[in-house]
Amino acid sequence: MRTYRDLFRTPEFLPLFTAVSVQVAAQTTSGLALGTLVYASTGSPLLSALAMFGPSLAQVAGALTLLSAADRLPPRGALTGLALLFALGTGVQALPGLPLWAAFAVLLALGVASSVGGGVRYGLLDEILPQRGFLLGRSVLNMSVGTLQIAGFAVGGVLVTTLSARGTLLVGAALYVVAAALARFGLAARPPRATGRASVRETWRTNARLWSSAPRRSVYLALWVPNGLVVGCESLYIAYAPGHAGLLFACGAVGMLAGDTVVGRFVPGRWRARLGSPLRLLLAAPYLLFALEPGLPVAVVAVVLASTGFGASLLLQERLMALTPPELSGHALGLSSSGMLAMQGVGAAVAGTAAQLTSPGTGMAAVAALSLAVTLALAPGLRAGGPPGRGADPAGRLHGDGSSRTRDAKDA
Repeated sequence: MRTYRDLFRTPEFLPLFTAVSVQVAAQTTSGLALGTLVYASTGSPLLSALAMFGPSLAQVAGALTLLSAADRLPPRGALTGLALLFALGTGVQALPGLPLWAAFAVLLALGVASSVGGGVRYGLLDEILPQRGFLLGRSVLNMSVGTLQIAGFAVGGVLVTTLSARGTLLVGAALYVVAAALARFGLAARPPRATGRASVRETWRTNARLWSSAPRRSVYLALWVPNGLVVGCESLYIAYAPGHAGLLFACGAVGMLAGDTVVGRFVPGRWRARLGSPLRLLLAAPYLLFALEPGLPVAVVAVVLASTGFGASLLLQERLMALTPPELSGHALGLSSSGMLAMQGVGAAVAGTAAQLTSPGTGMAAVAALSLAVTLALAPGLRAGGPPGRGADPAGRLHGDGSSRTRDAKDA
């Protein structure tokens, strides 16, 4: 599968793509609205950063307790139910007079639930696409995220100004309802990918199994830490430029869209292994300029340039799938997503604390420097050999029941 036409001809890809896109629009508009609401009421860079990215910290709790459900729930029902849950939570956050602690409690609850959503969503993507189509499919979903963030932050900024932050939260809740309807009526009823009962014990057992492979550990850490720290830089846009935060978020989405497009569609296979580290370095390096408190034009250029480095995640996710047996794809991708989001919460907390003690620009530069250091430290482990065939561990042994298992090829 090499073209977008082939991709969109694949059964179920279009409804999944549409449902995910609408949910991203809901997350973008409601996140900007809540961050603005918290900053207006508290004046705290830390609290506004946590309002936008703090739910990601709760992904840790979900990844340690609920993640085994990602392969053990019917995908259509799970995606529909989660979208409705987010609609309810976002509507609650829009209630006038809601205490700050209650708003954050809702955020944490939604963060725990969303840890399952990432595994269900991307596990279904891996299931409906041919094996060689995963990178292109994930790239297109990431491109949708970038496009919807551009539109969402731009439109969200207008909505916050015209409707108020609470009114924008209600718009986000309505979009979640639309996403639920798209999942329910657009996706086919599919059985769970794995049998057995989801439990905390099974979640821990599978997490340990995935973490036991040194190559997978390196991939997970490279996916989680540099990315999460750079999102900490993004969490300070509101504090750095209160009147232009929507513009900075939209420009970051432009850069991410460009990086995902080039990596997912145009980079040949022989170059992929070589581009990972440079892209992760590019992800953080431009944020060092914020130590000089640049004006808006320079800040915009730096944000766009840095955000193209998010394309490195596509290469790492492709490698993760090559190292993971198919029956664990949802759990493995859910763990990847939860870890990334959790580290984004950590990054927001670290950056917000640094900004509280110094300034937003200094906090961004400090966290970017830490991201660069982590990328350089992880580079040797990622260079140690290429990924083996799908489902094999570094020694070439097959996982699961010991038999050779391959996914049936599906022609678009």
